[in-house]
Amino acid sequence: MHDAIVVGARCAGAPTAMLLARRGHKVLMVDRSRFPSDVRHSTFLIHQPGVQRLQDWGLLDRIAATGCPAIRTLHVQMGPLVFRGSPPPAEGGQTNAYAPRRYVLDKILVDAAVEAGAELREGVEVQEILMDGDRVTGIRTADGIEEAKIVIGAEGVGSMVAKQVAAPEYDVRETRLSACYSYFSGVEMLEGVQAELYLADHRAIFGWPTNDGKVIFGANFQAHELEAVAKDPESHVFSVFEALAPDLYRRIRAGKREDDWVPGRLPRCFFRKPYGPGWALVGDAGACYEYSTAQGITNAFRQVDFIAEAIDDGLTGRRPMEEALADFERRRNEAELPYYDFTYHQGTMQPPDPSVLPVFAAVAQSPAATSQFFGLFAQTTHPAAFFAPENIGKIMSGQI
Repeated sequence: MHDAIVVGARCAGAPTAMLLARRGHKVLMVDRSRFPSDVRHSTFLIHQPGVQRLQDWGLLDRIAATGCPAIRTLHVQMGPLVFRGSPPPAEGGQTNAYAPRRYVLDKILVDAAVEAGAELREGVEVQEILMDGDRVTGIRTADGIEEAKIVIGAEGVGSMVAKQVAAPEYDVRETRLSACYSYFSGVEMLEGVQAELYLADHRAIFGWPTNDGKVIFGANFQAHELEAVAKDPESHVFSVFEALAPDLYRRIRAGKREDDWVPGRLPRCFFRKPYGPGWALVGDAGACYEYSTAQGITNAFRQVDFIAEAIDDGLTGRRPMEEALADFERRRNEAELPYYDFTYHQGTMQPPDPSVLPVFAAVAQSPAATSQFFGLFAQTTHPAAFFAPENIGKIMSGQI
């Protein structure tokens, strides 16, 4: 009998297993993949709060040792307006973001979980989630049955655990945005900048460095355009680059595309109840939203801290498991719902309301206000604080 079985051993599952094993629990993690292996539909970006957790877990040095560059200074262009600067640091002081390839990041996380004492079974498909009435009791694989006090679904949006228990969904929203991207070598970023973004009506471009001297570059498209983009991704993406960022277009054409285009797909926007009798959900299995602010890994790492604390409380008897996991859901939602709303509203890619254009112009003139603005994407500025009338008034009057 295991204390916990974690289904899915990537950026939500592996650190959950690691933290529970570090607390002395008997943990089994299973994944159908073998490590190292890639995740194509990922743009890798880990914002400062997520990087702070890697540092707190003692894993940040391993990421840096792979040669993945730190991302600190951003260049964002919206028509004639140029914003350049850095978001505020995370609580704990971390100032850098990183974008490691998933075959790098996930292997580091898996290895750390095994080092902590968790058992890994890779290349193993979970055939069934076992239940006794409405209580989850374990899993069945080709190797047999494994039982546990709690089974944690960390296998992404299509979580088998979530489907088996019919985890209720709420705050579900229509998906309106996706992205198409690839990896390039020999492309110089703007001097002093580690990430470039160019925004326009119905279009956006993004790019930041990852491992092996490569840079990920891509474009956002509206949902109804994805079928056309999939037929000829390079011409669609490059046409956006040429229109929005001619200088970057010249730089990227002088470089070399090192991989196929990752075609756009539509994410789901939802929250799920993340717990019930004998089961819990963490990461995209429990909450997911549009890609435009690249929050997925950062959110997963925060949830990992919260859920490991809650499950440890339940397994040790400090609190009833249901009470502890209800607190996990509350903490998750308090942290994520404001950024879920912000991402959804700014991700419309519609022309901005003319009334906000003077605000953007004032932000672009102020390094402090630009830092606050970037913090909305890095989750180091709370949306309610930024958009408070008093704060907007200070920005407009030049007090910030």
